[in-house]
Amino acid sequence: MREPDGSGRERPRGQLSLSVAEAGVGIVLVLAVAMGFAYDLPGPNTRDAQLGTYAEDAVTVLAGEPPRHRGATRLAEVARSPAAFERERTALDRRIDRILPDNLLYRVETPHGSVGFREPAGVAVGEATVTTVDGDVTVRVWYA
Repeated sequence: MREPDGSGRERPRGQLSLSVAEAGVGIVLVLAVAMGFAYDLPGPNTRDAQLGTYAEDAVTVLAGEPPRHRGATRLAEVARSPAAFERERTALDRRIDRILPDNLLYRVETPHGSVGFREPAGVAVGEATVTTVDGDVTVRVWYA
């Protein structure tokens, strides 16, 4: 094909073959798909989600248990007063230890005190909170 150059003369113009353009697009597409398989994508972080599930499960079990002395549930009983918390502290610690798997550490916080272990810095923690009439009770769990 020729095009005028402004002086009245026609200059030859190059044109890319359609089949060459299609081949180029095909090569780019094949390379893109191959690169997608070559680079492994990171898997989802299910460890943190599992910790949250453990904390939720522990809170659900404790919230459904009847009180040992007085109150609507075991958690409501330990949140009622400082005296009730001190009386039930050891039993709550033993119960949460039996609920959770052996590879987990925990901390239960009530308005009147806490039981369990100190939470280390820089580790993944699962957390669940239940609201009782006398305040929130929070369970935190992490891998030992």
